[in-house]
Amino acid sequence: MRTKPDTSETDSALPDDDRDALAEFLSGVTPSKPSSRVPTPSQAPSDEPLQSRADEEAVMDTLLDLGSEDMELEQGDELQWRVPGLQSTVFRKLRRGHYVVAASLDLHGMTVAEAKPEVVRFLDEAHARDQRCIKIIHGKGLRSRHRGPVLKNKLAVWLKRRKDVLAYVSAPQRDGGTGAVYVLLRRVA
Repeated sequence: MRTKPDTSETDSALPDDDRDALAEFLSGVTPSKPSSRVPTPSQAPSDEPLQSRADEEAVMDTLLDLGSEDMELEQGDELQWRVPGLQSTVFRKLRRGHYVVAASLDLHGMTVAEAKPEVVRFLDEAHARDQRCIKIIHGKGLRSRHRGPVLKNKLAVWLKRRKDVLAYVSAPQRDGGTGAVYVLLRRVA
């Protein structure tokens, strides 16, 4: 059953030609029956607070990135760490600067967000080139005031988490002292 569409609201605002054209255009249209039902989405939204979970995960990632070792070092403290089982003679040679430094990276003036990808890139490249001993200059943290040496602390955590790092120590005074670190990398297998 076709009914004539109701164009009474627009009839007064339109000229006769347009009104006739509109009536002809709408001649096959039937108005739908009014309904009190609200259309339901095909899938109900989850009751789980996704943004809250994402926020909590971001906080946990940040806390994990800090590590328990973070912010313990002072400006003059020396860095030193080695994997269990590394020969003490190898570690002693690294500490004394007896290995040739194949490459170095200077992090001066970088923020933590800028420094981390640079360190990762540098370590990946050095390991791929089978460079065994490298130097990373992190600075002494003199401009960090009460926060202490931020990059120095972060670098210590980042290096410990790398599987290609065998050991690291603060460089001798002639090569940067507590503002730089020698890193001993595994041989490429």
